[in-house]
Amino acid sequence: MKINGSLLLIGCGKMGGALLEGWLAQGVAPEAVTVIEPFESPVLEGLRARGVAVVKAVTDLPEACDPAVVVIAIKPQMMDATIGDYRPFAKASTVFLSIAAGKTLAYFQSALGEEAPIVRAMPNTPAAVGRGMTVLCANGAASAPQREACSSLLSAVGETAWVEDESLLDAVTAVSGGGPAYVFLLIECLAQAGIEAGLPSDLAERLARVTVAGSGELVHQASEAPSQLRKNVTSPAGTTLEALNVLMAEDGLQPLMTRAIAAATRRSRELGQSEPA
Repeated sequence: MKINGSLLLIGCGKMGGALLEGWLAQGVAPEAVTVIEPFESPVLEGLRARGVAVVKAVTDLPEACDPAVVVIAIKPQMMDATIGDYRPFAKASTVFLSIAAGKTLAYFQSALGEEAPIVRAMPNTPAAVGRGMTVLCANGAASAPQREACSSLLSAVGETAWVEDESLLDAVTAVSGGGPAYVFLLIECLAQAGIEAGLPSDLAERLARVTVAGSGELVHQASEAPSQLRKNVTSPAGTTLEALNVLMAEDGLQPLMTRAIAAATRRSRELGQSEPA
């Protein structure tokens, strides 16, 4: 992976850190990256030892700092108080890449200027193991090379897709952004159901964890649709069918998931309604 210029990463929490590890693994030079992170941690110490510059605040950056890409990886609830500090970096040669849920292109244009190149992205936490899914959307000021650079950065930790309709990112946030949490909950529920069926807790938890992980890898590698994979496991009049009759009932998993995604989509829209200070 090659990025023409340096990177400025604002926030090095779980997602920011996962992205950074992916970039370094894909060949981005450590000295080309500067991290702004106010909270000290052993992770930051390790980054410094590898040659990544780490500072606590934008005011600590050297005057010569001129990043090609500014990656915004702070929580959306913290955005209003800080985003205006980065307006001096807003120019045609610098693209802002945001992974903050709910914060719209218009929000960043209001804070950074109408002419600022901005790409909004929604990755998910499997990026930490190189199996993330990210959907991106750009404003009109972002050039094709800048879009390509942002796509390259996110491709370092998984798959990417683009949408032209920004409003779709609220549903993307609900489905893939929050999706890993729903899968983890499924593991918890599957294990608990096994315990209540009489299995020892350690065995039930192992069965649930490995079964979901293996099923995920199977659907990743398979050419068949998930519905066909489900049918492949389901024997007529068998035990799996009995369980699916419950899960696929009118009040089963699908309507519950539909309501959950609708709630998360609504919340994503709410997060995008505030204006920068």
